[in-house]
Amino acid sequence: MPHPSVVLATAGYDHTIRFWEATTGRCYRTLQYTDSQVNKLEITPDKQYLAAAGNPLIRLFDVNSSHPHPVITYEAHTNNVTAVGFQCDGKWMYSGSEDGTVKIWDIRAPGCQREYESRAAVNTVVLHPNQTELISGDQNGNIRVWDLTANSCSCELVPEVDTAVRSLTVMWDGSLVVAANNNGTCYVWRLLRGTQMITNFEPLHKLQAHNKYILKCLLSPEYCEPTKYLATTSSDHTVKIWNVDGFREERTLTGHTGWVWDCVFSVDGAFLVTASSDNSARLWELSTGEAIRVYQGHHKATVCCALHDGTEPSAV
Repeated sequence: MPHPSVVLATAGYDHTIRFWEATTGRCYRTLQYTDSQVNKLEITPDKQYLAAAGNPLIRLFDVNSSHPHPVITYEAHTNNVTAVGFQCDGKWMYSGSEDGTVKIWDIRAPGCQREYESRAAVNTVVLHPNQTELISGDQNGNIRVWDLTANSCSCELVPEVDTAVRSLTVMWDGSLVVAANNNGTCYVWRLLRGTQMITNFEPLHKLQAHNKYILKCLLSPEYCEPTKYLATTSSDHTVKIWNVDGFREERTLTGHTGWVWDCVFSVDGAFLVTASSDNSARLWELSTGEAIRVYQGHHKATVCCALHDGTEPSAV
């Protein structure tokens, strides 16, 4: 089978992962994920593998194979895995879980390499573009920076006491971090380098983005120039696109009839894919705000999506 130049996958509560032809909306492959629902999906930088995070396992599937079984299963978490991602060269994987831990894995081996204790259910984890810091947000409202070089927590902040941090996103150049919470608020900080090369958070903006839960916040990628955007998805069934310059609302994407759980930008920032508990995913053209494709086939809530439409990193 030819390797797709665009890899688009969705998953959720019906125990299946579906791969889609992005332009036609045709589902060309379905994988069974029998253990649990799938909470998060992430594609490796080289487009070879798809990580699917469930409860409590993470499974790695070969994107270009017709083989139905995972290549490897990671078993150290003891509760829902809520975050999963890869180092930029695909050398290692990170994850966060409601078991209160952030873990690092060697992709080639099933065992966990490192573990950090957040002491509350972890809802979100992002990797700083410098590839040496993980930032996590938890159910108690804590944001923590885990310094992978020093192997310790280098920074801790609580934007709103006892308000769960639902989603974190970092600008591709490491200049901004945004945290979205259960009150519909986004906190924005400038990231500054301190004297000891430790990241410092300088408050920049507080954005009341939605009146209900924000489930995902995401800053646009590097090639989305000259304007930078922030996308927020919400339990109010909408997605909002904000101009990072002043955090003005550019447009609201309407059409989903359930909670919008996840979103991912295309590599040029011109399109956005969303996943919703209305059992569908959608492809939006951001210049018009129109849903130009609906991906239908899941039988239950679709809560995660992954898209890789960029070039593969060149072999060094």
